[in-house]
Amino acid sequence: MVTIEEPAESQRAAVVYNPIKVDVTKLRVEINRAAKKAGFEKTLWFETTIDEAGQNLTRQAVEQGATVVIAAGGDGTVRAVAEGLRNTGAALGLLPSGTGNLLARNLDMGVPHTEKALGIIFTGRDRVIDLGLAAITRPDGDVQEHVFLVMAGLGLDAKMIANTNSRLKKAVGWLAYVDGVGRSLPELHPVKFRFSIDGSPWKSTSAHTVMVGNCGVLPGGVLLIPDARLDDGVLDIMALRPEGPFGWLKVWNKIAWENGVLRKSAAGRKIIDLSRDVRSVTYHTGKDLKLVVAEPEEFQLDGDEFGEVTAVHSWVEPGALRVKVPA
Repeated sequence: MVTIEEPAESQRAAVVYNPIKVDVTKLRVEINRAAKKAGFEKTLWFETTIDEAGQNLTRQAVEQGATVVIAAGGDGTVRAVAEGLRNTGAALGLLPSGTGNLLARNLDMGVPHTEKALGIIFTGRDRVIDLGLAAITRPDGDVQEHVFLVMAGLGLDAKMIANTNSRLKKAVGWLAYVDGVGRSLPELHPVKFRFSIDGSPWKSTSAHTVMVGNCGVLPGGVLLIPDARLDDGVLDIMALRPEGPFGWLKVWNKIAWENGVLRKSAAGRKIIDLSRDVRSVTYHTGKDLKLVVAEPEEFQLDGDEFGEVTAVHSWVEPGALRVKVPA
């Protein structure tokens, strides 16, 4: 009896690239070589512009048969491609080219060099992760919906990003955010807001920063939200509200010492359990967060400034994205 094997499903990659971030001539040679070696069909290429960050280009790529779409650019390009891939079944390929490379870090991929990254894209496996969604209301009443992979936030973190010098960021990478913090301190004030988690009664409070995380690691290995997971079906909400003259010192101790050092060992976790809880840093979890601020505040998504908002509705979409990770 002769067994007839079904032909393997054809695979095709598409590249959505930011021409400012990558050397596209060199990249074409490297990707075309890797695609041919892996038996993929001819690669599709799409260039982002000021008016098109990559969402529509990604949808075009999927319509033209792409089974994996490679984001070649910074975190903004990765976020835009993920938005275009939402619930399509096609996978996101990461080619780190930006300042933070936040998703790659949170997937424990580090920041792989191009050859290793292409190996993961063309021979790796698919990992299914959640997407965070944010419907933001502008001061003029306009509502816009976007996805985020890592974190969304308002308050000090959004001001820091808005005030970061773009030239300095290009020169020294994520360390430029330190300069952004310095520029933001004169504007520092608690944000007054009302919020509801998973339909609970509305509460009023204030904080210097409110962040909603799909995962919790920042550049430099800072573990901001230790319990956040990319595939747990919930969002982790963090508020920073320093109190007294040593408030910010307590915040830094919580993030750098407890999250960054003590949580890495069983003994350290016992110390955290026995220590007095720090009200300066609070955590909550939920699938749906509604938040209304008293005055317009700066907002950020995955490290990119998104202007001022008066309200944010954020929720999780479990398993909405496939990402290529090491086999």
